Amino acid sequence: MGAESASSSSNSNCNSSSLQYGEDDISCKNNSSFVVLNVYDLTPINNYMYWFGFGIFHSGIEVYGKEYGFGAHDFPASGVFEAEPKSCPGFIYRCSINLGQIHISPSEFRTFIENMASEYHGDTYHLISKNCNHFTNDVSYRLIGKRTPGWVNRLAKLGALCSCLLPECLQVTSVKQLPEYHECSEDEFADSLSTATPYRSPETDDEQEKHLLSSSGAEDVTFIKESHVR
Repeated sequence: MGAESASSSSNSNCNSSSLQYGEDDISCKNNSSFVVLNVYDLTPINNYMYWFGFGIFHSGIEVYGKEYGFGAHDFPASGVFEAEPKSCPGFIYRCSINLGQIHISPSEFRTFIENMASEYHGDTYHLISKNCNHFTNDVSYRLIGKRTPGWVNRLAKLGALCSCLLPECLQVTSVKQLPEYHECSEDEFADSLSTATPYRSPETDDEQEKHLLSSSGAEDVTFIKESHVR
C-alpha cells in the first residue's frame, strides 16, 4: 500500500502510461513482453484522500499476459500469486504504467517468478517493510533495472517514520488467502500461462494441508509454487 501525490504530474504519468500499450502487446512474441504495473485502490476512500495528497494502493506486475502480486497468509510458503490482469479480487483497478520491456522466454520468466516466490512467503508480509508494493518494486528492478513510481508506496514510507499515520483498519492486507499451489509446464506457460495442475507440498503436514486445500477464492488467484534450492 502506498500514498499518491496529488500533483498533476504524478496523476498524468499514471494516466498517460496506461495508454502506451495495447492488450496485444502483453503477449508472448519473439520472447519479449512489456512489464506493466497495474495499480489498484485499496479503498474507495482514495477518491477523497486524493485531494489531500494521499492514496492507499495495491499493485501487481503484469508480464506475458498474467499479473503477479504478493499477499499475506499464515504459512511459511509462497505468498506470490497470479491473477487476470487488472482484475485482482478485492481491489478497485485505477491505472496501468508501462515500466519497460524484457527479452527473456516465458519459461525463463517462470523460473524467475518462482525464485521470487521463495523470497516472498505469505507469513513474512509486513505492511510497512514488505508489502505488495515492495514486491512489485523488487520485481521491476530485477527484471529491467527500474523502480516503480514512488507515490505507489509512499504511505508505507511515511508509516515507517510514524506508525500513527496508518489507519487501524490497514494493519492487515486485503489480499489474505491461504495458498493452493499450482505448477505449469513450459508449453502450457508459453501458450496461456493459465492451465495448471494441483501441487501439494511434501513438507506440509496433514492439518495445514487441509487448510490449504479449503482455501476460498482459489478460482480468482493462483499461488506460485516457489523454487527450492538444492
